[in-house]
Formats: sequence, structure tokens, C-alpha cells
Amino acid sequence: MTTIMTGAELDPDEHARLYRAAASRDARFDGVFFVAVRTTGIYCRPSCPAVTPKSSNVTFHRTAASAHESGYRACRRCRPDTTPGSPEWDVRADAAGRAMRLIRDGVVERDGVDGLADTLGYSTRHLNRMLTAELGAGPLALARSQRAATARTLIETTSMTFADVAFAAGFASVRQFNDTIRQVYAASPSQLRASRRTFSGGGQLSLRLPVRQPFDSRRVLDFLAARAVPGVEAVRGDTYARVLRLHHGTSVVSLRVRDDSVTMAPAMHDLRDLAAAVQRCRQLLDLDADALAIDDVLGADESLAPLVRSAPGLRVPGHVDGFEVAVRAILGQQVSVAGARTTAAKLAERFGDAIESDAATGLVRAFPAAATIAAADPADLGVPRQRGRALVGLAAAVASGQLALDPGADREETRERLLAVPGIGPWTAAYIAMRALSDPDVFLDADLVVRKAMRSIGADASQVERWAPWRSYAVLHLWRQESENGASR
Repeated sequence: MTTIMTGAELDPDEHARLYRAAASRDARFDGVFFVAVRTTGIYCRPSCPAVTPKSSNVTFHRTAASAHESGYRACRRCRPDTTPGSPEWDVRADAAGRAMRLIRDGVVERDGVDGLADTLGYSTRHLNRMLTAELGAGPLALARSQRAATARTLIETTSMTFADVAFAAGFASVRQFNDTIRQVYAASPSQLRASRRTFSGGGQLSLRLPVRQPFDSRRVLDFLAARAVPGVEAVRGDTYARVLRLHHGTSVVSLRVRDDSVTMAPAMHDLRDLAAAVQRCRQLLDLDADALAIDDVLGADESLAPLVRSAPGLRVPGHVDGFEVAVRAILGQQVSVAGARTTAAKLAERFGDAIESDAATGLVRAFPAAATIAAADPADLGVPRQRGRALVGLAAAVASGQLALDPGADREETRERLLAVPGIGPWTAAYIAMRALSDPDVFLDADLVVRKAMRSIGADASQVERWAPWRSYAVLHLWRQESENGASR
């Protein structure tokens, strides 16, 4: 993706390209960049229906935080802060991409900028300099922008007190919350609440998650339903529910998943975990993927084109817990999806933490924590001994902090560390990278179902390189091809 600079740093050709994109009002660019108007002091999403300003009066920003730092407020008409996230941050494996994924997960609120820098392996000063040069805003400003967007959603869609909203959004004080809302939206929290269009709260926290279109909701639900661990997660109709193990406790979340929208109903143990819960649910459903760009690349291949046409907007489901998906990947070695699910259910029943039963969803426990599995005897895990040793070795590495399994981890380094765990081979490490690390460019060339699907569509290994950087999505198309023909992975 072309680097988007701001103001005088932007070369004329790039400015003209972005201006044409903004003038087209193409919603595909929403969240990818933002348009700030000097004469009004506001910034918009590219698809804003307002009259397009003169080219000389606009600057372009890669993040909302950059626009905020430059003194612009969010447009009240197009609400640029409610756009889906930029797909760039899920694709990029560099430090800026990792930083954005960690900031969205709430690392700055939990550990501060020093903690973020530590995780990335940089000094705080260098991290600030790098992100400001790359994104137009430092980590504090990026986190502050996310807090403001979360707060606005809660102000307008719930009856929560403003003190609770400030707490849930990650602000350190009500004063900081008030000042930020006024600066970003040119309105007080009271004014935002008074101007909301509709409200159907009734005490139930409910959030609408923006979705980048097209979105194949049915198949992402089918994927999750086939792997749902009883008691931990459930799929009923168009709703997926599960127990989340978050930083401040265990919560339950329900997601009503449709092609045009996703509605999240979280029952939070601690409101400080709300932003992280939202981001993990977005990652689970792959809501920020640039489906049109992905389909363009994969659909250009003669063998894959029919699969892409039959399932536009197909997503690669991520996960809410990297350790959980890694455990389930090990359990899934050389067995069917149904077999792995059964084993995971037994493991969760024996080692998972019980929660107060949720009557609406039937959920009763959290998936086992890494420390719990690390302390277990491999012979007690209900799997072959070698697989049990792999589970304990993985859990020990995660519990000790030697191995991070989240979208902010260094993908190459993490795969190397996974392969160093006895019992984890290339297929397992690649599958974990695809789902736990949200790596969009993983190809499971050793997967038996993938090989069978390749033969059935007449594709060979020489074509795979042309599917980059979206080979994870090619894998999902190939799995779908075989699944709908009676096989599964």
C-alpha cells in the first residue's frame, strides 16, 4: 500500500491520487485514509456525502489520530471514527503494523507506552519517533483516538453514566475523558448523548461493529460452528457466543453476525476489558479485511476464480485467544475437525475454569489457561503422550512469557519458537500463524484437504506464489471447496 503522508510532505502525484479517490466517494477507502479540510477544521471518511472541497484545501491522514493531532475534529455527518479499521494493519508484519494491533488490543491502557515499546523491542523514544513519522501520531495519540471512538459509541448507545463510560473506554479520569471528547468531536458528552438518533439499551450493553464489505457472514459462522467447543462457545442461528478470558477477568460475549452488520452484546466482568474484547471479536470475524482487494487477486487465477465468485467476501476467522487456538491446533493434528472438537471439549471440561452458567447461551466455562496446562501431567490430558508433551511444552512457553501468541507478535520469530517446541511441526505452526497471529499470507501446502482441493480445481504449486499476499484466504477457499463436497479440515 502506498504511504500516505500529510500536508506539505505529500508529493503532488500522491495528493492527486488520493483526491481522486476521495472525490469518487468510494466506501472501499473508508478507514484506509482520512480527508481533513482546512477551511472547516473537520476530517471525514472518503465516502462522506458532503460536497468535495477544493484540492488545495485538503490534507490526507493515515489515521484518525493524525487528524486529531493536526487540530481537526470528526465530521458529524459521516462519522469517520466509526469506519472499519484499515486492513493495512492486519497485513503488515513490521513494527508499525504490530504496534497498531497491540494498541487496538489496549496495551497502552494496561502497560503504558513503555510497556508497548518493551513488547516491540524498541526504546520509548524511538517508538514515538517511528510511529509519528509513519502514521502522523505517536502511540499515546493513537490510543487516545481509540478511547474517544469507544467512548462515543458507549455515550450514544447505552445509558451508562459518563464516569462508567470514561472507565470502560480507558481514560485515566473523567476530566481527561471530557477534555478529549470536546477536542475530538467539538461537543460535550452530554451534547453527544442528547443528539443520538436512536437508543434501545434497556440496560443491556450493545455495540455495532463496523464491517468492511462484502462480508460472507454465513460461512464464517459455519466455520466457527463446526469447531465450537461445548460449554466454551456456541452458535445458534446467526449468533455466536463464547467465554472470553481477558486481562481483568472472564466475560461472555454474544455476536449477532449478518452480512451487513455485526452486533456485539458483551457481559463484562470488568469494563476496563471492553476495548480489548471489541478488538478480539473484530479479529475473530476478520472484519477489517479488504475483501475486494483479496478477491481481485485470487479471482485473477483461473483455477481459483470459480471459488472466489461463489463466495465473495470470504473471511479467515482469527481467534480471541492465541493460546487456545494453538492448543486446538495441536489437538487437531492428523484428526478430523469433529475429533479435535471432542477432545478440546474434554480438555476444557477437566481443566477449564467454571463460570456462572449463562442461561441465554448455555456457556459454563472458560478454556483452560496456559498456567493450568503447563502444570498438568501430559498423561492426564487425554491425548497421546507425545501430543500431551507438546501441549505442556507450549503452555509452559506461553505462561513464562517466552512465547507470545497474539496479533502483535513478530510473526517470523513466533513461528520459529513454535517449531522449537517438541511435537509442533510446520503445519501446526503455520495454522497458528494464520489464526492466532492473523497472518493473511499462510499457505498450508502440507494439508491433505488443501492438496485434494488443489487437484480437484486443477491448480498446482507453481500458482501459489501468485496468490500472495492473500494465501490464507486461498486456503479457506480450498477448505470450503472440499467441505461443501463432504470433506473437512
